[in-house]
Amino acid sequence: MDSYLIQVNGHGDHAPVLDVHLKTNGNSISLGKVKGRKPRWAVRASEMSKKTFNPVRAIVDTMKVEPNPKKAMISLSLGDPTVFGNLPTNDEVTRAVKEVLDSGRYNGYAPSVGYQSCREAVAAYYNCPEAPLTAQDVILTSGCSQAIELALAVLANPGQNILVPRPGFSLYKTLALSMGIEVKLYNLLPEKAWEIDLKHLESLVDEKTACLIVNNPSNPCGSVFSKRHLQKILAVASRQCVPILADEIYGDMVFADCKYEPIATLSTNVPILSCGGLAKRWLVPGWRMGWILIHDRRDIFGNEIRDGLVRLSQRILGPCTIVQGALERILHRTPPEFYHNTLSILKSNADLCYAALSAIPGLQPVRPAGAMYLMVGIEMEHFPEFENDVEFTERLISEQSVFCLPATCFEYPNFFRVVITVPEEMILEACSRIQEFCEMHYQGAEGAQDLECDK
Repeated sequence: MDSYLIQVNGHGDHAPVLDVHLKTNGNSISLGKVKGRKPRWAVRASEMSKKTFNPVRAIVDTMKVEPNPKKAMISLSLGDPTVFGNLPTNDEVTRAVKEVLDSGRYNGYAPSVGYQSCREAVAAYYNCPEAPLTAQDVILTSGCSQAIELALAVLANPGQNILVPRPGFSLYKTLALSMGIEVKLYNLLPEKAWEIDLKHLESLVDEKTACLIVNNPSNPCGSVFSKRHLQKILAVASRQCVPILADEIYGDMVFADCKYEPIATLSTNVPILSCGGLAKRWLVPGWRMGWILIHDRRDIFGNEIRDGLVRLSQRILGPCTIVQGALERILHRTPPEFYHNTLSILKSNADLCYAALSAIPGLQPVRPAGAMYLMVGIEMEHFPEFENDVEFTERLISEQSVFCLPATCFEYPNFFRVVITVPEEMILEACSRIQEFCEMHYQGAEGAQDLECDK
């Protein structure tokens, strides 16, 4: 009969050693001495989690301030159009989802890139002669945020860099840094309705630049680029051979005196991954339905980028199947007047807000042309008791119970962002309180100088 002898030797500070002997058929065989491992708990957060950083949360979560208890809180900070109930989605949209749910046909797994019929519906909706699309050019995702994440992940490696607008949506930086991708910020120009500083943009490109992010219409600026400006952006990308990640979640959400141009319709050779979704235009951000449109008429992306997107999509097995099943009806049966009414409300609120804030000494709002936002410059020299935009917005909360995001959240200090999706009466009340706040703290040139001398 075989027998085994395992002897543990060790003392003092020395690790235990296993002396293993195997006895078989009367012969003893030594397997040698094996150093043992003393088990101990050592659970640590991953490097990826440690590198994940959301600037908005980092700033907002440290704003330890209570609103004025005598005034009801008005939040102009959250880019969710559903919060106040004044902008419901269309009945056709909800009916489409109810019918799909009742059918019981969409309760299982779908292909990770989405059902073929749903990809065909998205392709048909956005297809045009200037930027043709087929189902193979569409990847369905869990919201536009995942579309951006997949696009970044397929285009950039750790150690490379991406070009990101300043001011810009904070998620770009959050995602990039978590992947080990460097972020280079190019400037937008408030005096030119937030057009890109093209010279600055081009100066940032180097051999490690993986892509250029273009957000149009813009969050946080509410700006809409003209056809001419988009052509200039494409010219830079073409000269430098840099692909574009187009964040077009607010596509078509432009006011009547403006026209939205999908950047892919103007490109002759620059490959583009356009990210969009249902969240904003159809007013259902919680449904988490987004997509990537692959525009690559010169076959620069080739099969490699397409195959990479398919593989990356398999990490979470695609977006909600119920919403997928309703996509064709949502896209093709939502009545035009729904979009028109939504934009009419947004434009009316934007005009009211811009007019009211323009009349307040010390503030410099920039008129928006679309999306759901308006940026307001603070002439900090006239508010010397505040160190920066974060302090300004903190005091606005504590004194007037109005919450606007400081633009430091978007890498652009001394501005704040106003969300214009709230009901009209709240916009007017908020602007009235902001006026009262500014009149209380505004210092003319002499007053500001005196206050500086007293410090």
